[in-house]
Amino acid sequence: MLRAIEGFGAKSHLHTSRLLRLSEDLPLVIEVVDTAENIERALPMLDEMISDGLVTLERVKVVMYRAGSVAPGSAAP
Repeated sequence: MLRAIEGFGAKSHLHTSRLLRLSEDLPLVIEVVDTAENIERALPMLDEMISDGLVTLERVKVVMYRAGSVAPGSAAP
């Protein structure tokens, strides 16, 4: 989850942290990586939870994944 500093809402209203007030409606970006089946199962729950917002689905091509190394005899984190 990332909190943005500025963005447009559904009604093209600017939400920003630069105004001289504490904004409680700053944009959020939440990314989830899972199988298509699991994402499809979660969509109805998101529909119930989100009253204002945008949900997008994107296909991803993994170019590189590095998990690092684990020393022999030690437990993986």
